[in-house]
Amino acid sequence: MEIFETIILIIYGLNISFIFCYSLIQLQLCWLYLKAKKSSPPSLPTKPTVWPAVTVQLPLYNELYVVERLLETVLAFDYPAEKLQVQVLDDSTDNTTTLIAEKATLFKTRGIDFAHIRRPDRSGFKAGALQYGLQTSTGEFIAIFDADFLPTPDFLKQTISAFNHPAIGVVQTRWGHINQNYNWLTKLQAFGLNAHFTVEQTGRSVGGHFINFNGTGGVWRKSSILDAGGWEADTLTEDLDLSYRAQLRNWQFKYLENIEAPAELPVTMPALKSQQFRWTKGAAETARKNLGKVLSSNKSFFTKLNAIFHLLNSSIFIAVLLSALLSIPLLAFKTSFSFGGAFFQSKSAFIVSLTAIFSFYWISYRQLSTPSLKTALAFFPQFVLFLCLSMGLSLHNSIAVAEGYFGIKTPFIRTPKFNIVTQKDSWHNRLYTVKRIPPLSYLEALLCFYFLFGIYLAFKTQTFGMLPFHSMLSFGFGAIFYYSVKHSR
Repeated sequence: MEIFETIILIIYGLNISFIFCYSLIQLQLCWLYLKAKKSSPPSLPTKPTVWPAVTVQLPLYNELYVVERLLETVLAFDYPAEKLQVQVLDDSTDNTTTLIAEKATLFKTRGIDFAHIRRPDRSGFKAGALQYGLQTSTGEFIAIFDADFLPTPDFLKQTISAFNHPAIGVVQTRWGHINQNYNWLTKLQAFGLNAHFTVEQTGRSVGGHFINFNGTGGVWRKSSILDAGGWEADTLTEDLDLSYRAQLRNWQFKYLENIEAPAELPVTMPALKSQQFRWTKGAAETARKNLGKVLSSNKSFFTKLNAIFHLLNSSIFIAVLLSALLSIPLLAFKTSFSFGGAFFQSKSAFIVSLTAIFSFYWISYRQLSTPSLKTALAFFPQFVLFLCLSMGLSLHNSIAVAEGYFGIKTPFIRTPKFNIVTQKDSWHNRLYTVKRIPPLSYLEALLCFYFLFGIYLAFKTQTFGMLPFHSMLSFGFGAIFYYSVKHSR
């Protein structure tokens, strides 16, 4: 029995160690971000005397509710019409195609080269569509927007001006959220994404580390795409994959935190899960494909170290899930296993990890909020609920990560958009909604009760160190199950 307990403790310790190391990298990004903010603001780039040719690529698949809004936004771009090409990469199987065709005349009236591109098949999904359109693109630069994005009229001029060195291959902007306050789900998504688009992206950029094009809301130099080998569809995150391949070819990426590209957040749990599955599995697939190349490159030690945790960041869900599952057996063994008891008394790793995570999200929240006592107090419940949501998604995302590492292939499932902007808008009874409760949701319900048992054990053994952890896990899994069911009806 003691051997079994030792094995559990070792596995638990390894996962806690990964979380601890990951949190130190997050803390380093906080330091880099604050250091960048204290330095003199960068001078505004000089606008080119002659604007270069730009191709705007819009990869679409069944976007009835947002396609007209997207095309009207692109039509409003303040950019020389003769230098602009718009490619609608349309793989749709519904009336989205008809809506696109009806808008084509407006672009031609403006003198804009408008191409409504229909492929013979949907091979390669989004990556395949982007690569297909690249073959007939005329622009020196390629701007890419997903269907739910609403870039401002001056977006192209601001981003193109930032290509002030021939080695710059990508300019990425910060995502905004047009429906952040729609429900608690959109609020927590914005909370998490804001940290990525402030502290993480800026920190990696100023630190000279690998960063990533986020799939949309950014501009590529066409020659950098071609030099890196083009878009490849062997991962679900073709954007992260191409980002690493380009940077391994020594292309520079520039991140512009001050330029916002507003977009629509998923408003239902099934849509969020679909997006999370694609992101986490794709990151694991990209790590499997590119991590070895990074380690054998001539990049610096600290850049390689950051790249390890960048590419393996989705593994944090596996570490959280395993440490959570094993914490209850360790709690039960505490009275008979002295080493386990000593381990429980050591809280330094938890304290450092929590401090780092807290700092990471607090700095982002403070940067994007109006300074006041009210907004500061609002941070704490959002932070706790965000951690609960992340913990509740750990089972779902861990399966996605494991599939990515083991090379199990699944199709690219795009996140449905419903043109939800205000709280009066409704997604109910619309196309693309999921009306099936996945079997995994019932396992999430069981985990809710499993961690309720952990709360019971805390009082039985009078060991309360894990009580907040188990309470958040129980609430998180319960909430994920409840809304998975509610949003599937």
